[in-house]
Formats: sequence, C-alpha cells, structure tokens
Amino acid sequence: MKNFKQLNNLLGWFSFFIAAVVYTLTLEPTASWWDCGEYIATAFKLQVGHPPGAPLFQMAGRFFSLFAFGDPQKIAMMVNLMSAIVSAFSILFLFWTITHMARKLIVKDAELTSGQTIAILGSGLVGALAYTFSDSFWFSAVEGEVYAMSSFFTAIVFWAILKWEEQSEQQHSIRWIVFIAYLVGLSIGVHLLNLLAIPAIAFIYYFKKYKPSTKGAILTAAISIFLLSFIMYIIIPWVVDLSARFELTFVNKFGLPFNSGTIFYFTFIIAALVFGIIWTRKRGKLIANTAILALTFILIGYSSFLMLVLRANANTPINENNPDDAISLLSYLNREQYGSWPIFYGQYYNAPLDDKNPYSDGTPVYIRDSEKGKYIITDERKGQEPNYSRDFSTIFPRMYSSQDNHVKAYQSWAKIEGVPVQTINNEGEPETILKPTFSENLKFFFRYQLGHMYFRYFMWNFAGRQNDIEGHGGVSNGNWISGITILDEMRLGKQTDLPQSMQSPANNKYYLLPMILGVIGMLFHFNRNYKDGVVVGLLFFMTGIAIVVYLNQTPFQPRERDYAYAGSFYAFAIWIGLGVMSIYEALSKKVSPVVSAAVVTLACVVLVPGIMAAENWDDHNRANKYAARDFAANYLNSCDRNAVLITNGDNDTFPLWYAQEVEGIRTDIRVVNYMLASGDWYVHQLSRKIYDSDPLKFTLTPKQYNKGVNEFIPFVDRAGGQQFELKEIIDFIADETDRSKITLQSGERINYFPTRKVRLTVDSAKAVRNGIVPAYMADSIVPVVEWEIKSNYLYKNDLMLLDFLASNDWERPLYFASPSSESKVLGVDKYCHQTGVVYKFIPVLAEDFVPGLGGVDTKASYDILMNKCRWGNLNQPGVYVDRESFRNSMMHKQHFMRLAQALVRKGKNTEAIAVADRCIAEFPNKKITFDYFMLPLAEVYYQAGATQKANDFVRSIAGVYTENLNYYNSVSPEFSSYYQEDKMQAYAVMSRIWEWGERFNQKALLDELKSRMIVPDDLKDLFK
Repeated sequence: MKNFKQLNNLLGWFSFFIAAVVYTLTLEPTASWWDCGEYIATAFKLQVGHPPGAPLFQMAGRFFSLFAFGDPQKIAMMVNLMSAIVSAFSILFLFWTITHMARKLIVKDAELTSGQTIAILGSGLVGALAYTFSDSFWFSAVEGEVYAMSSFFTAIVFWAILKWEEQSEQQHSIRWIVFIAYLVGLSIGVHLLNLLAIPAIAFIYYFKKYKPSTKGAILTAAISIFLLSFIMYIIIPWVVDLSARFELTFVNKFGLPFNSGTIFYFTFIIAALVFGIIWTRKRGKLIANTAILALTFILIGYSSFLMLVLRANANTPINENNPDDAISLLSYLNREQYGSWPIFYGQYYNAPLDDKNPYSDGTPVYIRDSEKGKYIITDERKGQEPNYSRDFSTIFPRMYSSQDNHVKAYQSWAKIEGVPVQTINNEGEPETILKPTFSENLKFFFRYQLGHMYFRYFMWNFAGRQNDIEGHGGVSNGNWISGITILDEMRLGKQTDLPQSMQSPANNKYYLLPMILGVIGMLFHFNRNYKDGVVVGLLFFMTGIAIVVYLNQTPFQPRERDYAYAGSFYAFAIWIGLGVMSIYEALSKKVSPVVSAAVVTLACVVLVPGIMAAENWDDHNRANKYAARDFAANYLNSCDRNAVLITNGDNDTFPLWYAQEVEGIRTDIRVVNYMLASGDWYVHQLSRKIYDSDPLKFTLTPKQYNKGVNEFIPFVDRAGGQQFELKEIIDFIADETDRSKITLQSGERINYFPTRKVRLTVDSAKAVRNGIVPAYMADSIVPVVEWEIKSNYLYKNDLMLLDFLASNDWERPLYFASPSSESKVLGVDKYCHQTGVVYKFIPVLAEDFVPGLGGVDTKASYDILMNKCRWGNLNQPGVYVDRESFRNSMMHKQHFMRLAQALVRKGKNTEAIAVADRCIAEFPNKKITFDYFMLPLAEVYYQAGATQKANDFVRSIAGVYTENLNYYNSVSPEFSSYYQEDKMQAYAVMSRIWEWGERFNQKALLDELKSRMIVPDDLKDLFK
C-alpha cells in the first residue's frame, strides 16, 4: 500500500491519543505517596530535592504547573498530567518502533500488500496498547514521579537510532547521532536509567555499518560498555569532580575568591570544545568532529544541573544537601548520604574486619568558610572506611549487609549452611564463622534478586498479579498469578473462594496471554532477523537483569521496585507486537492475507491489551483520591500555631512538604524530618525562618553541627548516675575544652554525654501562655520533666532534638508524627499526648500511658478528628485504596480507637460512640477490611451502652475472621504452614469476641457466630 507512511503516522497518533485519554482519566488529582510530594513541591518552586536530583523533570514540571493558572490545588494535577503526556509519547514511539521492526521482517524495498500493511500496523497497535495498560508503566504514568519521563527518554532515544538506521546513507544522517547524544545528556537530569539503552544503540550502529562477526560483536559490546561507563563514571562525576579540584586549588592555594576555580574550569571546557569542533571540521576529521559534537551536546543536556546550584544559592525552603558549590554538588551527585554497596567484589554479611588493616581513610570533607575565605576540612575521615577480611570476600557478592533482618532473610532465601572458617575476633581469641558458599551466594541471587525482585515483576505485567501487598516470599501476598487455576494452585495453594480480606482490586489475571504472545514474537524475531532480535534482547537485558546486578538489593525493600524495570517491559512489549506478525505469517498461508491480518489483529487487541485494560482499570484508576494530600493536612491541622512537628519517613514528610509548599497549608509549622537532621545542612536550615515558621533555637553553634562534628556522641558514666538539667548537658557537649571530650582508639577526641538521667525544669506559666499546655491541663503540670535516655550513644539528629528541647524554653509546641520512634528512644514518650493524628510533648504525665504511644488529649483529639480531618475519599465507591493509603489508614484508625477508649474511661459515652461511628464510616469494612487492631471498638460500644452497634460491629469483624479461618482450614497441608501465624491471630480475635460476648451477656450472638465457623476439635473448648 502506497499510503503506509500516512497510516503509520495516523495510527501512531491514535495510540498516543488512547494512552493520553486513559492516563488523564485515571490521573491522581493531587500528590501521591512516596517521592511524589517532594517532586511536585520542588518542581513548582524549582527547589532542590533529594540526591542525585532531577532538574530537568523539575523545570518541565514547573512549566506544566503554570497551566494551573494560579489555583494551588490544581498544580499537582498539572505535574501529574505531565507524566501522563510524556507516557503517551512513550506509547507513540513504541508504536513506531514496532512497526519499523515489523516491516523489516516482511519486506525491505518492495511495495507492501494490504494484508502486510494491516499486520504491521496491527503489531504496532497491539504492542503499544499492551504496554499502555501494563501494570508498572500505568502506575508511573498517573503520578508526578520521574519514572514516566525516564521511560519517555528510553523510548525516544531507541526510536531515534532507528530513524538514523533508516536514513544512515543520507548526507546529514549524523544529526540523529548528535540528537541522541543531546537526549542522553538531558535524560541525566531525570534519571540514569535511560543510559542503559546505549548498548542496544551501539549494536544498531554496528549491524548497519559492518558485516557481523564474533570479533566485531565483542568489540562493539566492549565499546558500548565503555561508552556507558564513560558517561556514568567519567562525565557525570568527573566534570564536577575536576571543577571541585580547580575550585580548591584556586581558592585555597592561590587565594582567589570563591567560585573562581569553577568559572575558570568551565570557561576552559567550553573553549576546548569550541576549538575541537572548529579544528576537526577544518581538517575534515568527521569521526572526531562527531564525537566532540556528541560530547558537547551531552554536556549541554547535563548542564540542567546548574539549576540546582543556582537554586541552592537562593536558599530555597527545600534545599536537600545544599549543593551550592562544586564541592557540595559532587557529594550530592555521588549520593554520599546513601552509602555504597559492593557489585563485582566485596564482603559477605558476616565478614570480620581485616586484622592488620581494619580501617582505611575516606575522602576529607570540605566546607566553605566565609570568614576565612577558603574551604576548610571539617572531617578528615581518618579510619572511617571498613576493610573486610579477604577470606570472607568474594567476587559478585550478593549477600553483604550485616543488618539482622537482612541476615535472617539471606539464610531463608539461600538455605545457608556455610563452611566453617577459623578467624581471630576483636578480643584476639580464635573464633569459627560459617562463611556462605559461593553457590549459596548465587542461590540468593537467582531466588531473591532475579526471581523475586525482577521476574516476579515481569510476570505481574504479562501474566497477572495476586494483590498489591508487599511480598516477602510467602504464598498469600505480592505474587504473580495467571488466572489458570491449576497453575496458580500448584505454586500458591487454593486461589478460589478467597475471603474478603484476601480479595483485592489489584488481583489481575491475564491468563499468560501477553507473555505467550511476547515469547512467540521473540522467537519469530530472532528467527527472521536475529540482528534486531539481539538489539531488543540487549535493551531487555540492560534495563532489567543488568539493573538487578547493579542495584544488588537487600531483602525487605521499603516498597516494591517494579517501576525501575519499566524499560525492560518496554522491550518485551516490542516482542508482544511482533507476536502478531508471527501469527499472521502462519495464518496467511491458509487464509486470505487481508482477512488473517484483520482477524489476528482484532483477536490480539481483545485478548491482550483488552484483557489487561479490563483487569487493571480498577486498581490503576486514581481519580477522586486525595489520601496523601488529606492525610498530610490532617497532620498539620493537628498542630498548634508555630509548632515544630518531628517526622521520620518519606510518607509522613513528603506529603507535608507538598501541602505547605504548594497549597500553602499551615506554613507556620516547621516540619522536621528526623532522619534528614543527621545532616549538617539540614540542621543549619532549621536555624532559618521559612515562610511563617520562626527559626528553631539551638545552643550549639552552626559549626558544632558541621559534617564530621558531633556525628556520634557516646555515653560515658562520669556522673555516678546523677541527674542533670538538660541545659547543663547541652552546655557540657557544647564546651570546647578537654573536660567534655574523650579519646577514641584512633586518637580522635570527641564529645560525650556523662549521664542518662535528664530533667527539664518547667516554666508552667510560660508553657500555658504559649499554648504548649492547654488550660484544662494546667493543674496537672509537673514541675520537672524527668526521663532517662535509653541509648548508649547519640547521633547528630538526637543531639539536635535535645538541643532544641533545652533551648526552646517552653516557647514553641513540639509534636511527633509517631512517638514510637525518637521520643521513645530519648525517653520522653510518657509526656506525649495524642492530639488528633499527632503526639504533643506536654509537661504533664500521660494518663493511661502506653509505652511508645503516650496518652490521649481527649478534648483536643475529639475536636480535630471529628471536625478538622478529611480522609481522601477512601470511603467513596470507585476510589481505589492503594496499599500505602491502606497502611496509613490503619494508623489513623488507631487514633480514633484510642480516643474512643479514652472517652469511655472518662464516662463520655456519647462522644465515644460518635468517634467509633466516624471511624467505621470513614474506613468501612468493604474498603479497608476490619482487623485485629480495630477489635477494641467492640468493647467501646459495649461499655458505652451501644449494644446493638457493638453486635453489628462484632458480626462484621467476626465475619472477616470466620471467613479467614474457614479458608485457612481448607488449604492443602503443604501450604497451611504459611497461614499458621494468621490462623493464630484469627483464633485470638474470635477468642476475644467470645470473652466479650460472655462478659456482656450476648449468648445469642455467640451462637450465631459459632454456626458460621469451622473449629478444629482441639480448639472447640474455646468456643463453647
């Protein structure tokens, strides 16, 4: 057909339109969980996010945010829309990639027949739509995260090299190579994943320009790895590293002003590149000229990182790591705060230190000292890098983490027996350690890193998914399924008649059809055109298995990581499209080519992307969901004016940053992320006024919080167990004389704290006047807050919090998002009172104190939970409760429950019933299944006199656990052990219900429940 090009363009844009419409309809209207809140906030105001940064994403997000036209509540939607649009462009380029490769499988220069045209276009449509509706890609396409844009760059660079291949004999085809180099440079400002397409690009060039040979293939592979490594390990770090070296030399040695070395360095780089381009062009050196042009355009793209330096110098409210000069930018790009891990050689998890040289020196830490006009060393990092015994090291180390939970997981996944190795311990005594074998090392790699952390995700996308609960190797959560009963039950046990608690909108079954079609396409591809098959295979490998090798992930990741492998799934979608061609080729030999092409295309559209769309829609549709935004606002609105709120993780920090920075919610509150407070830059920023929030007061000087200073403060008992005022301890640590220091084995002199017993004298009048103590608690104020620091050492963030407590002088309210972490470690949780969804530090001993949870301020909590909080529409039909929303909801249900219990204890039964009712209404059983932790609400109802409501609630929660028990007792013996803990919890719940039923004289209810429950003979006495 002569109009193939027009049809190809038209259907490509049709694919784009479908994807754009789908993603726009299912878009989250506000910020989501994890990094989304941070990315949206930093994009909106061009601030500095977490290392290594995504400046191009932020600048693009800023542009899209302008289309909110001043409505702060629409800004997140616009940034999310950016992800949707770039994802739709990925689908467009995928369509054209598939049709390009499909056409090469049929004909080179001859005219296409109608059947061939339909088959080629059908291949593109099926493959593109399959990827459109794939689990991982769809997830990223509807939220403001970098992975959608990263996938876009992978798609466009791969399409661009195919355009070069198509035009390689034309005069100006080299422009495509330069264009690709520019895209690669730009992509660094989004995510490094795009660089993994380089080997596939190199092989397309090789196959087009040279006759394939073993030697040529090996050389091309070596060159491609060199190019990848050159960009990752030379251009990205060393452009900045050399700048830092020039800066140090010019400032410290030549005495020139700050930034003079950086300016000279980049001026020299620009001049050298311009000279190289002009000289090679005049000399007719095409290859050298192209190489310099490509390098230049990579650097132009990479220059987006200058935005971070400029904005860091502007002291933006979010300014993570403060990369305001070449030296700090280098640390930022190297992600030094996250540490490092071995890849090709390193230690096993139980490796002792080398007995002769246990530690080596690290790289000194420099900071800018404006007073001295030079960069000074704040931490020489002497003896800070561990050297592990070579007897316990190996090539390709996969089990390297010594964290206890990781070690247990290694032993579980690899079934480690080990081999005994004699060594000498730190006390100089002989010790036998069971060193893992290399085969056990590989067993962990194949079972966990490859099987669990890659192929499981692959099957999620192309076979089916069990649910959205994180899986750790059990049979009930996070596995792949197919929908083919016999196949699923062989691996996971009974999958029919699942109880409500195990049913999930994320239970998606594709019946292996996408995977089968992709495998058919892959085999057909290698058979018809092994060169292109190798290219797609390389893209599949490098963006999948190669990432697994590089990341070397430990067990118990904080979240599922399937989004990192979207490029690999993109490559497989190419094969899904080519599977249509394979079936068409076979069928067209027996049926009219036009008919066979149309039938195959229609059938594949329905059976692959059609099923995927139908199955995935309900758990990928985020329309009308406001959970992350509302929960963040709840935290902020639970605090008094000018409060300090201590948070910990991503999901109780980033949504709050979004709420303050974008929507302007409660900008008087200072949100302090406790983990980030271990960084000097963060503590320094706490000493600045931001919006309506005053600076935090500290006794220690900024220099005493510098990197390398007071990183670790041990406890040394030199007070004989005597109690000291907290202010005295802080003053002691701040003292620069020898009396406050001890000498380590390395010879380093550091501060210490001399006692665990601490007191904080209370100025009761001031505490009431400043709103720290509510007037109705004034009579209960203790004269002295007393506690014991439980840890044997303090880190910088611990010191920061104690310094603030000592220096605050009862001026600002202090809250904790969760009192079970830092407040418990530091020992002040008995003075924490639940106030809405946060915990307020009040100099009043908590009533009914629960370790790690404190008490409950019933008056404040009732007003906040009943009148000020919103819950993200999670109780609305059609709003999907994702796992993170579910997890956070569980925590907030606890807030309702503890308030209701406290109200009952105070005899406020009407209020207690209202709180319990609201909890059930906002988090209904049909959306967020009732569980063990909600059980006390039944007792609340009974004690408050609402017997009918209590019975209704008991029926609901008993129904959940009765269903669970009946299911657990019906699974085959080989799978029953996986449910043993769940079964015991279910019996504990039912036993508790029986206890209450007897206590509150509800025999009829118990008889009703007993008739619905299958009870083993050995437990029947519990449920008489």
